[in-house]
Amino acid sequence: MTTTCTVCELHAESTFKIEGMDCREEVALLERRFKNLRGLEDFSADLMGQRLHVKYDAAKLSASAIAGAVADTGMRAWLEHEEPLASSEPHTGRRQALVWTSGIALVAGIVTHAISAGGSAAAVLGWCLPDVPAVGVGTIACFVISLAAGIPLTAGKAWRALKTRSLDINVLMLIAATGAVVLGQWSEAAAVVFLFALAQMLEARTLDRARSAIRALMDLTPAHALVRDATGERRVDVDQIVPGAVIVVRPGEKIPLDGEVVAGQSEVNQAPVTGESLPVDKAPGDGVFAGTINGRGALDVRVTRLRRDTTLARIIHMVERAQAERAPSQTLVERFAGIYTPAVIVLALGIAVVPPVALHLAWHDWIYRALVLLVVSCPCALVISTPVSIVAALAGAARKGVLIKGGRHLERTSRVRCIAFDKTGTLTRGAPEVVNVVALDGAGTSSIVGLAAAVEHRSTHPVAHAILKHAAQLHVASLPATGVVAIPGRGAEGTVDGARVLVGNHRLFEERHVCVPAIHDHLAALDATGRTAVLVARGQALIGLIAIADRPRDAGRDALELLRRQGVAPVVMLTGDSRGSARSIAAELGIAFEDVRAELLPEDKVTAIEDLRRQHGTVAMVGDGVNDAPALASADVGIVMGAAGSDAALETADVALMADELLKIPYTIRLSRATVRNIKVNLAISLALKGAFVVAAVAGIATLWMAVLADTGASVIVIANALRLLRAD
Repeated sequence: MTTTCTVCELHAESTFKIEGMDCREEVALLERRFKNLRGLEDFSADLMGQRLHVKYDAAKLSASAIAGAVADTGMRAWLEHEEPLASSEPHTGRRQALVWTSGIALVAGIVTHAISAGGSAAAVLGWCLPDVPAVGVGTIACFVISLAAGIPLTAGKAWRALKTRSLDINVLMLIAATGAVVLGQWSEAAAVVFLFALAQMLEARTLDRARSAIRALMDLTPAHALVRDATGERRVDVDQIVPGAVIVVRPGEKIPLDGEVVAGQSEVNQAPVTGESLPVDKAPGDGVFAGTINGRGALDVRVTRLRRDTTLARIIHMVERAQAERAPSQTLVERFAGIYTPAVIVLALGIAVVPPVALHLAWHDWIYRALVLLVVSCPCALVISTPVSIVAALAGAARKGVLIKGGRHLERTSRVRCIAFDKTGTLTRGAPEVVNVVALDGAGTSSIVGLAAAVEHRSTHPVAHAILKHAAQLHVASLPATGVVAIPGRGAEGTVDGARVLVGNHRLFEERHVCVPAIHDHLAALDATGRTAVLVARGQALIGLIAIADRPRDAGRDALELLRRQGVAPVVMLTGDSRGSARSIAAELGIAFEDVRAELLPEDKVTAIEDLRRQHGTVAMVGDGVNDAPALASADVGIVMGAAGSDAALETADVALMADELLKIPYTIRLSRATVRNIKVNLAISLALKGAFVVAAVAGIATLWMAVLADTGASVIVIANALRLLRAD
């Protein structure tokens, strides 16, 4: 995918898929190759996503030249969303054939050695000891075949690394194998080459399993859809379907594109996108998402978005973007690795030279120990321990309807100790209803509701929706409003039939000096029953109020109790609603009254978040992204609910819950903490193995094949451990 600046037509950006980028060493190789590339402005490599994002001067550099530069490193590149020029399967098949040929020849050499040595158990095991050389021409021939099959898998990468003046793992393994041959350890050399090639192949496969979690999301949508038009029905590639087309979704089929139901009724399983546990009823006028599964009824759906713009496509894009973001722990580990590898190489050189020169010890023994040290100097398992865990967690969360914007936000979520909730639409169902209308100054009920509906016509706030719904139920004629202005945290005003109409809460009316003493008793009564009052004025006259009631969300009390058990306390309610209304909902959800902060303006919520941070540490804020954006932005972690239907919420949240399920919040915190533990375990495994083999190598205990097995095997263990996060609940 390439985009070019529409103004200067010079600055371009391209995203490439990279085949063969499976380790931090390959990323470093690309960085060195691109260092002096003429016309290159900036680039970043995403190891787990196997992507390369490049910014360049289109007058000096082209996408094909960039792909050529990647090819110089032994990897293959093609523009994202385009098919590669050739399949990688033949290359993969050749690699597997060479690996197994090397392994079979190695085993044959071991057996030949055992036979020539009399077939004893000691002889069978003797091949792995550094002081027992192989015996016989047949044995050596087998080991030579093993080397000849395995070395081509490493030599090319090693040569390309040397051309960029780099000592990567391929160079180090080749040096180790060559050194073993020079020392007469043919079996050791063959074992090093085979085990390294085998482990690299296994590592690539396990990494691909982690990546396949995201690819599985892409496979949720069908490739074709049944389009209905004037000519009838026909199957069409979904990439060719444009907004406005009508598609037919039969019972049990996956919905191919985002759209609006125009005919039919059914229940739709939205779990693939939102993670909701129960199907959602759909009727004409309701929206549906690509990748969700239709139930027992047929639906006619008018397409509203192209395939690349569907909610699912945007989720996938954001997860991929989140993968590329470096977590703080990842940056720290890479800095450590940058020190560790040169330090171990210097130690290996010292081990090879100092004891023989200074202490007159045997060159053979100490060079061998140095070769073992070279093998364990590669930090691949160490470097990959963090990103592979984060990618698995992000993919697992996305499959459950939780979109986490990157490793930084994931790690920060694990440290949350206090959580604040907006009330309306977050702790409550977000579907308030008008329960009463109080008329003042001789105004009629229909007139009060009609004026309020006119001013609130374009508002997205749940209270506005309740007023509009009630107006429709009363069959109140729609009145046009002009000059409508939203007043954050208070209400709105506009002009209706030539008169200025004010709609909002008690605070707004006090500020505008429109409130009258007669209303206070009504407000107190509503406050005592937990209902919200919306006041309506025409000109400078208060003409009535509208009483609104909402209910707490299902499982809300259970979700908050789970958070407390996780050590996230206090659980705080922040709302612009009245104290009585807030406390009524708090009582039903088990929130202590001292943790309820009511009658807050948007800026007051920001102040409350800062206050909670000073008292408790890391703070999360949960809202619907409509009227609580400042508080969400000021919190350490901003969590938005119901983001599947809101483009803005998807973009701005640190964590987006695709459905309105409060139980997803304790799941998210549980997953984030499990991920941090997983990273720590991976780092401990990597560091323990490295440390143990550095000591064993210096002491002369470790052999080359053991070091290779431990080093590359650690990468496989780390990846396998991280993959457990895909199944975390």
